[in-house]
Amino acid sequence: MDVVLDELDRAILAALQENSRTGVLGLSRDLGVARATVAARLHRLEERGIVIGYEARIGLTAAGYGVQAFVTLEIAQGALDDVAAVLEAIPGVLEAFATTGSGDVLCRVAAASHDDLQQTLIALNQSRTIARSTSVIVLSEIVGFRTMPLLDAGESPRTPKAPAYRGGRSTVDPG
Repeated sequence: MDVVLDELDRAILAALQENSRTGVLGLSRDLGVARATVAARLHRLEERGIVIGYEARIGLTAAGYGVQAFVTLEIAQGALDDVAAVLEAIPGVLEAFATTGSGDVLCRVAAASHDDLQQTLIALNQSRTIARSTSVIVLSEIVGFRTMPLLDAGESPRTPKAPAYRGGRSTVDPG
């Protein structure tokens, strides 16, 4: 399916990235577009799987988990489902991806201390489906998780279906 996000779609997504607690009425006011238009666009973005959830971003260091690492796993052939179950059972595993290259799975893990990280790594290596792990400790975050620069780079010249929206406030009454 060819997904085309127009200027209004990207503006809605950017506003939600800035503050996921903003409701449809707030978005319509901020963007200067009718509430029904924003609601319809948001519904379409959700149905297409572009907006997959609304959640708070948690500062792991402030929450007491200041040690992070990326762990590359080499797993037994055909054991991806089994490894997924092992990883889901370990609270410190934040996310994991099947990859190409020398490793099979790349995980991001967090821990309260280096000792806790070591315990997480030991738990990973106790699984029969994990043949080997290699880890690198995160020193600092240089670029945080983001999506809008990518979406903006793929900008389509197509004009939005909401003719009153031209990248800023319009004269449409959002009520």
